[in-house]
Amino acid sequence: MSDGEGALDAAARSAVEKALGHCFLDPTLLDAALAHPSYAHERDGTRGNERLEFLGDAVLDLAVAQLLFEAHATWSEGDLTRARAALVNTRTLARCARELGIGTHVRLGRTERKTGGSEKERVLANVFEALIAALYLDAGPDPVFALARRLFGDLFVAGAPPLDADPKTRFQEWAHAERGATPRYVAVSDTGVENDEERFAVEVRLGGEAFGQGRGRTKRAAERAAAEAALVRIGAVS
Repeated sequence: MSDGEGALDAAARSAVEKALGHCFLDPTLLDAALAHPSYAHERDGTRGNERLEFLGDAVLDLAVAQLLFEAHATWSEGDLTRARAALVNTRTLARCARELGIGTHVRLGRTERKTGGSEKERVLANVFEALIAALYLDAGPDPVFALARRLFGDLFVAGAPPLDADPKTRFQEWAHAERGATPRYVAVSDTGVENDEERFAVEVRLGGEAFGQGRGRTKRAAERAAAEAALVRIGAVS
């Protein structure tokens, strides 16, 4: 187990490799992927796993896109894009890191350790992407695709239905396709009353034209309601 201050010991290395399903030919790649910038900066002034994180983001994006593309011949570009976004995001990647037990082995700087960095979503997601890059550099795309299939397999099953888009996404897709514009959500009123289910009123507009108004306990809920009203107006829902 790593103490957060040095390289992985043999037992920790074995545990991470088992979780990833890959035995590294170049173990320094694994050490580098698990070195958070806060740790590297304290140790030698470098930036830790940031470069690997950059590469891993692109590699994972490609792997997920290709697996979705191959599995779903009838899905539209929007369907594929929504599914990829549902998989390649901070929350989902942090969950993957937790499932693999990666947080235990991340090497962090003193302050980051004291503030619970090994449980922070951003830290975990970034380390997961760095590990993807390490896999890719060590053995090419095969272990990356294998890990993606294991973690996200349900969405790569042929015949699986596309994910439903939320109202804001659906209206934005319509607006881009039909009007070549991006909707704006404008606050109309705020009662200022905590726990008021209709505290916020928001209007969704394209250019200077209002397409729908909604109310909600939060601005986000009001925006969603406004998008739903806009979808009713354009006949996208009954």
